[in-house]
Amino acid sequence: MKKMTLAIAILATSMFSISAVAQDAKSPWPSDSKVYIISPKNGETVSSPVTVLFGLKGLGVAPAGIEKPKTGHHHLLIDTKIPAELNEPLIADKNHVHFGGGQTQATIELTPGQHTLQLLMGDHNHVPYNPPLASEVVTITVK
Repeated sequence: MKKMTLAIAILATSMFSISAVAQDAKSPWPSDSKVYIISPKNGETVSSPVTVLFGLKGLGVAPAGIEKPKTGHHHLLIDTKIPAELNEPLIADKNHVHFGGGQTQATIELTPGQHTLQLLMGDHNHVPYNPPLASEVVTITVK
């Protein structure tokens, strides 16, 4: 029984160490960093396709796959919220659009009606910063 307890304690310590290293390896963004949507403005009525202009302060843009300190790339969340799990790469679908080429704007097709847009910065592996570096949610109406 003592051997089993010791093995569990060693395993738990190893798992904690690996977790701590993984969290420490992810450098946070500079304190003055901000990501925001320049256009469209919150509450605006627009036509589709919609051009979304991305804003970024205090952090550089680098394409996915390029590991460079204090950089990341944009992900546009459409009609969805920031994922609860921030330690995995973001999925890529119609609600989570990746801009791994370092793009700072996008033209997207949206159906008529109300939509929400939010930018979320990810690292070179599409993993969001933790805590997340995200814009305010912008709500628009497509006519």
